[in-house]
Amino acid sequence: MKKSTTIYIGATFIVAIIIFIWGYNFLKGKDLFREQTVLHVRYHNVSGLVTANPILLNGMQIGQVSSVRFAPDYSGDIMVSLLINKPFPIPVDTKARIINATLLGDKSVELVLGKSKKMVQNNDTLEGSVEVDLKEQVNAALAPIKARAEQILTNADSLISAINDAFGRKGNNSLKASMQDLQSTFHNLNATTANLNEMVKTNEVKISHIISNVDSLSVTLSDNRQNIGDIVKNLKTVSDSLSRANLKETVANANRTLDELQKMIKKINAGQGTAGAIMNNDSLYLQVNKAILQLDKLLKDIRENPHRYLKFSVF
Repeated sequence: MKKSTTIYIGATFIVAIIIFIWGYNFLKGKDLFREQTVLHVRYHNVSGLVTANPILLNGMQIGQVSSVRFAPDYSGDIMVSLLINKPFPIPVDTKARIINATLLGDKSVELVLGKSKKMVQNNDTLEGSVEVDLKEQVNAALAPIKARAEQILTNADSLISAINDAFGRKGNNSLKASMQDLQSTFHNLNATTANLNEMVKTNEVKISHIISNVDSLSVTLSDNRQNIGDIVKNLKTVSDSLSRANLKETVANANRTLDELQKMIKKINAGQGTAGAIMNNDSLYLQVNKAILQLDKLLKDIRENPHRYLKFSVF
């Protein structure tokens, strides 16, 4: 074998190995000829995220998931490695959120950039979160409707049970008794209506007179509106006069007068003064009466015998 052939075969074999290694890493998302950054994210649940799922930033793919594995601390959490193959400054407080890429359930990792001034370095760890999937969204939206439907079904079941009880053996008895009570009520109502009709018919003349009197009274009041207005005005004037009068002083004077009268009556009852002596002493009354009688006799004698008391002389 010629030396040139050996070199050719060896070179071909080396190139083939290089192409194999490059292709293998390319299929895994690694580009040996481009600078790449590997970031790690810890999730409690990856919701179906697998290797080679895209990594998006504002809707543009900047890398792919390179590996999905359990955390080495046996906590059950899952470590996901993200291979970023496009240079872009990523703040350290950026969040890696697993989202639904399609309605069929395909997943992607979306980077929600933070506001930190410090940027991530290779092999740094980001904070992870999981977007609610379509199923959970539908379940969350249907949960109130489900609870309402369950309540309606419960109420319907209670209503059906009540209807069954109402139309059962015991319910028939209760319904029959209720119908009898209702029939009795209507009978009493009919009797009351008949009595009212009879009473109205019997007292139709009186009712007509009452209505006529009421109508006459209404006409009279209407005709004497002016007089009624004058009366109301006079009453208002009297009310104003009374309100302006010094009733307090008048009542005080009346109270003082009554007090003086009460004191005088007490003195009379105690026999003080002439009036008291006359009211309480019979001898004074008899003496006064005797004097009046003697005065009356004197006046009578003067009228009958004036010559005894008067003397006339003629010049």
